[in-house]
Amino acid sequence: MEEKKLFNKDFTLVVIGQIISLFGNAIIRLAMPLYLLELTGSAALYGTALACSMIPMIILAPIGGMIADRVNKRNIMVILDFSTAGFLILFLIALKVFNAVPIVIIAMMVLYGIQALYQPTVQGSIPVLVASKDLLSANSIINQINALANLVGPTLGGVAYGIAGIWAVIGTGVVCFTVSAIMEIFITMPYIKQKAKGSILQIAKDDFKEGIQFAVGERPAIVKVALVCAAFNLILSSMVMVGVPAIIKINLALSNELYSYAQSSVGAGSLLGGICVGVFSKKLNIKKSYILLALLSLVMVPMGIGLLLNLNAMVVYGLIIIGCTACMGLSTVFSIQTFTYIQGSTPTHLIGKVVSCVMALCMCAQPIGQAIYGVLFQKMKDQPEWIVLIAATMGVILSIASRKIFKEIETNEKKAEDEKEVAQVVGM
Repeated sequence: MEEKKLFNKDFTLVVIGQIISLFGNAIIRLAMPLYLLELTGSAALYGTALACSMIPMIILAPIGGMIADRVNKRNIMVILDFSTAGFLILFLIALKVFNAVPIVIIAMMVLYGIQALYQPTVQGSIPVLVASKDLLSANSIINQINALANLVGPTLGGVAYGIAGIWAVIGTGVVCFTVSAIMEIFITMPYIKQKAKGSILQIAKDDFKEGIQFAVGERPAIVKVALVCAAFNLILSSMVMVGVPAIIKINLALSNELYSYAQSSVGAGSLLGGICVGVFSKKLNIKKSYILLALLSLVMVPMGIGLLLNLNAMVVYGLIIIGCTACMGLSTVFSIQTFTYIQGSTPTHLIGKVVSCVMALCMCAQPIGQAIYGVLFQKMKDQPEWIVLIAATMGVILSIASRKIFKEIETNEKKAEDEKEVAQVVGM
């Protein structure tokens, strides 16, 4: 039997579809929150809106995993991309008829909900489209596409938003999702229909239980890593997501174009992180992942010091760009390494469920953090540096505390390899 090539026809179509779809996602993620922040000028409302938008993602992520394991993944991607394009058209119509603030918040919630259904499908499709030896490379490629979209999308989206406003950006998104859906129609996705017993509710309950039992009972390290990620989302990710826009637009009073460049720096960092995974894949060791978490906390310190010393606005802006780029690069290396471990440790028929449960657990603290930081940046708008520095310090402390968890993963992997070798010898 001929071994699959990494860039076989179907994986290549997934890659192209992801390039187009993620570009649309990137420009919309820039435009909607920016539009809301400009309408209200309130960091508290901005943080609350981000928190609300994450709730559907957390709730629907496990459902997305169950669907991904039971329905042809190609069909899910096609339907969701077409649905996103249609919803964006309805959003533009509603924007003309209703109060813009609640409409934007509702739209953000719906789009994040669709993303929760979409991501487990993409993650679950990779192991069935490429050989196991290419899994880390395939994950790195998908991540780099996401990074490239986040690098180019916000820049072009910021220019389009500055020139033509929200309508031009959303219209571009409609085109992107439509083209992506058409591309995905031509993917041939291996699919084995699973047996279903009982009602839809019972099936969902059983699937969710099966995913949880595997993660908790057979791979408890997966749950522990997810809890570490949740804590980081609460302490650091939420601070960056709420704080950077608030500091740039309110404290530094910089333009939309400069804000879009800051958003693009996140994509640049992610792209660099993906490249590093490809170059140093053989040297990466999940046992040392806690070092990555400590570093991505420390790189935010210069931004806080710049604000504390009341440096020139463009100097602080430069520190923000450097910090966001480095933080996202390190975060990307950590994420690819972690998800590759989860995919490689999970049976194919459970990947969607387990990945979606991990995603939900990782994200569950983020809405709380965003709401809290929204209030903090509103109340302490003249002293944002203390919020940044305290968050970075807490991140370092958490990374040191997580060291034992990552060492446990390596120990479990070695034990599994030893048991496999013994089984092979006995079976000879």
